[in-house]
Amino acid sequence: MFRLVVGRHQLGWGGNEADAADLQKRISALQDDVGKWKALAERQRRVRRGLVSAAAAFILAVGFALGVYSAAPFKQAAADLAVALGLAKVPDDVDAAAAAYQKGDYAVALRLLRPLAEQGDAPAQFNLGIMYYHGRGVRQSDLEAAKWFHLAADQGDAPARFYLGIMYSEGQGVPQDYAESAKWYRLAADQGHAQAQYNLGLWYASEGDAVSAHMWFNLAAARFPASDTRNRNLAVRNRDLVASKMTREQIADAQNLAREWKPR
Repeated sequence: MFRLVVGRHQLGWGGNEADAADLQKRISALQDDVGKWKALAERQRRVRRGLVSAAAAFILAVGFALGVYSAAPFKQAAADLAVALGLAKVPDDVDAAAAAYQKGDYAVALRLLRPLAEQGDAPAQFNLGIMYYHGRGVRQSDLEAAKWFHLAADQGDAPARFYLGIMYSEGQGVPQDYAESAKWYRLAADQGHAQAQYNLGLWYASEGDAVSAHMWFNLAAARFPASDTRNRNLAVRNRDLVASKMTREQIADAQNLAREWKPR
């Protein structure tokens, strides 16, 4: 069974778990927060050290977990966020924005975050896009979300590229275009974004390209954190499902491609 969770909607082949949809959405929101503030904190630390390179992009967990019925992921996501904020030595405005966001004071977080985004900070642009995407502190707007994701993605922000893949796939704020969706997934996947690699595997599987699908599922399984057993296992299961319909030569080709792959 292939399953793809994209943005605010869940699409699946072989079953629907409607009773987990609300829990999935809330888990995704918490996990978004972890990556959001980590990325922004890292950007500000590098700026303070006088570096001119962009902040490293942090992988966002956007809800690929399957069959989640426990409150444990909430506790883990909250703990991860607290650790990230506690360790980050960032300017007062960013620290205040993180604290406000954590308390649900999105208006204050938005006021502190927007200037950074308007100055061209890619992680801030992505994070502002997330606020519009989910309607936190602002009126929900796919158009605004897509605009800020585009600005960040054009600077090489991998999570923003991944979200653009979602939006083009679903026609959210942009025309629905599966080829364009695959393009953005590919750009994020090439940077090592695990969810993008997984989605790209699904896209190739739907196109009948088993070798590419196997390769990207294999890479996603390796790139998901060791603690994320659900997503890793899901990628492995989909890889093995594809492999069951491949020849030995095709599997060998896919494995060679995965071994030779390097993030760009």
